[in-house]
Amino acid sequence: MEKKKLRSAAWFDGDEKMSFVHRSWMRNQGYPDDHFRGKPVIGICNTWSELTPCNGHLRDFAEWVKRGVLEAGGFPLEFPVMSLGETLMRPTTMLFRNLASMDTEETIRANPLDGIVLLTGCDKTTPSTVMGACSVDLPTIVVPGGPMLNGVFRGERIGSGTFVWKIKDKMGTEEFSKEDLLEAEICSARSPGHCMTMGTASTMACMVESLGLTLPGAAAIPAVDSRKKVMAQLAGRRIVEMVKEDLTLSKILTREAFENAIILNAGVGGSTNFIIHLQAIAGRIGVELNLEDFDKIGSKIPLLVNLMPSGDYLMEDFFYAGGLPVVINELKTYLHQGAITVNSKSLVENSSKAQCYNREVIASIGKPLIAEAGIAVLKGNLCENGAVIKPSAATPELMNYRGKACVFTSIEDYHARIDHPDTPIDEHGIIVVQGLGPVGYPGMPEAGNVDLPVKVLKKGIKDMVRISDGRMSGTAYGTVVLHVSPESAIGGNIALVKDGDEIELNVPERTLQLLISDEELELRRQAWTPPKPVTDRGYVNMYINNVQQAHLGVDLDFLVGKSGKEVARDNH
Repeated sequence: MEKKKLRSAAWFDGDEKMSFVHRSWMRNQGYPDDHFRGKPVIGICNTWSELTPCNGHLRDFAEWVKRGVLEAGGFPLEFPVMSLGETLMRPTTMLFRNLASMDTEETIRANPLDGIVLLTGCDKTTPSTVMGACSVDLPTIVVPGGPMLNGVFRGERIGSGTFVWKIKDKMGTEEFSKEDLLEAEICSARSPGHCMTMGTASTMACMVESLGLTLPGAAAIPAVDSRKKVMAQLAGRRIVEMVKEDLTLSKILTREAFENAIILNAGVGGSTNFIIHLQAIAGRIGVELNLEDFDKIGSKIPLLVNLMPSGDYLMEDFFYAGGLPVVINELKTYLHQGAITVNSKSLVENSSKAQCYNREVIASIGKPLIAEAGIAVLKGNLCENGAVIKPSAATPELMNYRGKACVFTSIEDYHARIDHPDTPIDEHGIIVVQGLGPVGYPGMPEAGNVDLPVKVLKKGIKDMVRISDGRMSGTAYGTVVLHVSPESAIGGNIALVKDGDEIELNVPERTLQLLISDEELELRRQAWTPPKPVTDRGYVNMYINNVQQAHLGVDLDFLVGKSGKEVARDNH
C-alpha cells in the first residue's frame, strides 16, 4: 500500500516559504531536523491546571506520554486547553464544558497534528475534550488521570465527594465538631487524582474505556500507581500506530460503542451526568442517541460494582478487584462484541482473561448487587421531554410516592428558607427547586440533591424526594429526580408548580405527574412571566441563547456535528 501522507506535511514538508516559517520557528525549542521529516505529529491535549486539583499531576504525566510517542517514532507536542475544576469554578463547570470543547476542537484543527492524546481527569475535562476531538475526527486516544487513593477517616473508608453530602447531617445530628470536620477534610483527598468514588470523574473514565477510547484497564488505575505511568507511555506508543492505521474516532465511536457504554455504566452504577455527556459526544460524532435509549438499553442491567455512593468501596478497591475488564467480562453477553477499541481489538476480546479478585467489590452476573439498576427515564406532565433518576442511589420505599410540593424558586431561595421554621415542609413532602436548568442558572449546576431540612434530619430521616431541572454530583445519593425538561426558565411545567400541589413519582411506571388539571395548568401558564437572563454579553449570553435542553445533551446547537480536519487557508 502507498504510504498515506500525514496531515502535518501540509505545514512542514517542502521548500516553500511557509514550510520554512513553520519549521524555523519550531526549531527555537531545539527540535532536530528529522522531527519535521515524515514523523507523525502527536498533539498531547493537557487539561492540567493548579486550579483543577484532580488534574494537578497531569503536568508531569504528559512526559510519560511523550516518552511513548518518541519511542514509536512520533513527534510529541503538548498543548493546553481550558481546564475545568469542579471543586472551584463558579457558578458551575457545566457552563464551560462547551467552551472547553470549542477550545479543544479549534486548537486541534488549526495546528499541524496527525493524532491526539487527551489527558483528562476532573468531571468535565473528559467529555469536553472528547467532544472537541470528535468534531475534528483524527486518530485519538484518551489517558484518564486516575482516581485518588482511598480516604481513610478513623479506620473507615471516606470517599471524596460522597462524604460532603453527609456533613450537614453529621453536624446537625451527630455533634460533629470543627475538629472532626478538619480531620475528615484532610483525610478525604490524600493523594493526586480525581474523586475515588464512582462519581462523575470515575464514571467518565469508565465511559471512555467502555467506548473503546483507552487502552484496556485504564479507568481504575490510581493516579499515583506506577502502572498509570506505564499506561500513559503505552498510549503514547499506540497513538503513533493509530495514525499509521488511520484509526479515527468515527471508526471507533459507532452506535454499538455507545450502547456498550450505556450497558457498562449501569453495571458500574455510574453517574446520571453520564447521560448528558454521552449524548453530547454522540451529537458531535454523528450517532443518533436519545434519552429513551438510556432506559431501554441500560435500566434492566444488573449492578455489579459495590462503590460509593451506591455501595461501600472506592476506586482503589475496584482496581485491586480487577477493574472494568472484569465488569466487561461479566456482562459480555449483553455487549456488542464486534465494536473495536483503540488497540483494534474489541472490548470483549481485550477483557477475556480478566479475573475478579474480590467479589465483595465486583459481584458476579449470577449474584448481582441489584438485579436491575440502570438509570430510569421518567415522562409526565411535569417533565414532558423527560427527567432521570438513579435507582441504585435512591430509597426503595420512595420509588412509588405521592407527596405535597414545597417549592423554591432558586437555589438562593432554597438556602434562605429550607431551615426556617415557617417553611411548609416535613418528611412527607417533596422538595422542588426551580431555576437550575441550562438556561436558568445558567449552566445546570450539581445542586439537585439539596440537603434535607434540619427539622427532618433530627427525626432520623435520611432521604426525601427531591425534584429539579438541575443535575447532581455523581458522588451524591438519594431519591433525586433530575434533568427535568423543559426547564423552568423557558416555561417548562416545573415552573408552574406551587406549594401544596400534589406530585406523584412512580419509577416502576416511569412517570412523574403534577396532579392538577390541564385547565389549571394552562391558567398558571398564562400568568407566568419568563425570568430575565442573567447577562446580555459574552460567552454566557451566547450560551443562554444557544444551549440545548437536558434531554438533548446540553450542547450548543451550532456545535452539534463536526467541521472535520481540513483547514482551507494558510496563515499568510
